[in-house]
Amino acid sequence: MFFEERPFKGPLLSFGVLGMGDIVWLASYPKSGNTWMRAFLHNLFHNEARPVDVNRMQGEILQSDGALMWFRMVDRRPVSEWTPQDVAAMRPKVCELIARGQPGSIFCKTHNALMMVHGHPTINLGVTSGAIYIVRNPLDVAASSADFMGTSLDQAIELMATDYLEMPHDLERNNVSIVSGSWSQHVASWTGGGRDRLHVVRYEDMLERPSATFGKVARFLGLKPSRQRLLRAIRNSSFRTMRDQEAAGGFSERSDHQKRFFRRGKAGGWKDELSESQVRRICEAHEEQMKRFGYLPPEGQPDDR
Repeated sequence: MFFEERPFKGPLLSFGVLGMGDIVWLASYPKSGNTWMRAFLHNLFHNEARPVDVNRMQGEILQSDGALMWFRMVDRRPVSEWTPQDVAAMRPKVCELIARGQPGSIFCKTHNALMMVHGHPTINLGVTSGAIYIVRNPLDVAASSADFMGTSLDQAIELMATDYLEMPHDLERNNVSIVSGSWSQHVASWTGGGRDRLHVVRYEDMLERPSATFGKVARFLGLKPSRQRLLRAIRNSSFRTMRDQEAAGGFSERSDHQKRFFRRGKAGGWKDELSESQVRRICEAHEEQMKRFGYLPPEGQPDDR
């Protein structure tokens, strides 16, 4: 079983005070809605009239397993001396540091696939209580990834189809390398059979049915927010709200290649961004997982352009 080493013991979290339970992962392939989910949870817990600052979503209730500071606690050598094997060996120790950094549970963002790399797990299940996995149509992920990385669409599509892909350190943002693998590999690694204490969320459902979708997230965590509190958190973490915040004060996670991080915030943008051949390449590379999540009908063709 996925999380049988440390299952939930009653409600995981309560408003105001984090309960017992180690790490709750917020996992996704890059550019799939992780920032949105983090914003929702911060607004849900803070429950303030004004939205939580998107640039202050790390520390109190959330950490990132790629933050360089954790790895420097494990190995104080210069980062330039670390090999991929060194980083792989550090990951389980970093997970433990994050989990033990405070007495209660902690949310932790990750873009790593759930797999073994250089003989070490990317995710330490021994300090894991559960996971929320956000999945997004790879046709839309491709355009968003190209914009973030400053690459062509064709390059982004190729990277998304590369198994065991490891993106290099991003030292400007104090992040270590990400082992994302291909889009299909990432999705399958987290959402394959026998996953206990896992809640899967489609990005498209976050857009189309926010109240029902985020309400299920809260219930998965053992929370029972009032409708007023839930709707306030949804409103304060909306795409428009976050985009307005970025316009007013910037966003620390925006790459140097982007004009803005919060780009379009909709589903189906691929219809006017991808060519027919690019759509075909993505569908052929990821057919199995796309069908699993309703992005391809049984006959294997995407929705009409």
